[in-house]
Amino acid sequence: MPHENGEPYVFEYMGYEEVERGPGHAMARMPVRPQFIAYNGYMQATLVIGLADLTCAAGTQENLPDGAQGFTTIEFKTNLLGTALDGQLRCEATLQHGGRTTQVWDATVRHEESGRTVALFRCTQLVLYPRG
Repeated sequence: MPHENGEPYVFEYMGYEEVERGPGHAMARMPVRPQFIAYNGYMQATLVIGLADLTCAAGTQENLPDGAQGFTTIEFKTNLLGTALDGQLRCEATLQHGGRTTQVWDATVRHEESGRTVALFRCTQLVLYPRG
């Protein structure tokens, strides 16, 4: 699904793959590629955060209240607890608060092969309604 200008979206560059979404949860994964490793030998934090944010976004989209037209992330916090240098990252997101105007999601990013936790992520989504 390219942009109208034909360029891929960032999640396509990342290799983001949605695994599941449903009431109050979402799951996705992403490969760890050599170009994702920063100069310091650790995985680039922005990619870990991107995986978590995209997974929470999929969950939010699935769990929008009636009449909502969309949402946007208004706040997030990430604790980076480890890294991954190969394999896959898996992110599991769960809805903590599903209000009419905001949703709060928690996500855990793990190295799929070892099960080690790489990051804990929490975000707040602002639910958007048509103007008028």
